[in-house]
Amino acid sequence: MKYARLTKEQLEELHEEFIRFLASQKIDKAEWDTLKQEKPEVAEQEIDIFSDLIWDNVLEKAEWLEHYSKNHIFLFKLEKTGMESIVIHAHNSHADFMTEGGLAWLNENIFSDDVHLTRGKKDFGEYRSLEIFNLIEQGAILSDGVLYAQIEDMF
Repeated sequence: MKYARLTKEQLEELHEEFIRFLASQKIDKAEWDTLKQEKPEVAEQEIDIFSDLIWDNVLEKAEWLEHYSKNHIFLFKLEKTGMESIVIHAHNSHADFMTEGGLAWLNENIFSDDVHLTRGKKDFGEYRSLEIFNLIEQGAILSDGVLYAQIEDMF
C-alpha cells in the first residue's frame, strides 16, 4: 500500500465508486460478502488497492495545499515537477490562525512587523504524489488556491 487506507466514512462516501471497482475485479455483492466473511485479508487487500487508486487520482490532480497552526500558515502551489510555498508567521503570541479571530487579526496586521512572510521553492523527488501525501498526513488540506493567490498578489 502506497498511502493509507480510506476511512470507513470515506469508503461510505465512495460507495458507488467502490462497487464499480469491485465489478471491474469481477466481484459481485455475494462474492464480496463471502470474501469479508471467509477471507477478510483478501477483502482488506481489495480495499487497500481501491484506496491507493483513489489517492493516486486525488494527488495527481492536487494543485494547492494549506496547513494552519497557531502561529503559522503554510500555503503550497503544486506543480508537476515542484512546489512553491508561502509561509506566514505571526510573531504576536495572541495571534491564533486556528481561529476566525486569528485570521481577522492577520487581515488587519499583514503588513505589520508582527507578521513575517517567507517564500520558498522545492523540486519534487521521484514520487510527487507521495510527497504531497506526506504533507496531507502532517495536516495540510487540499484547497482552491485563493489565499495563495491573494497573498502572492500583495507582494
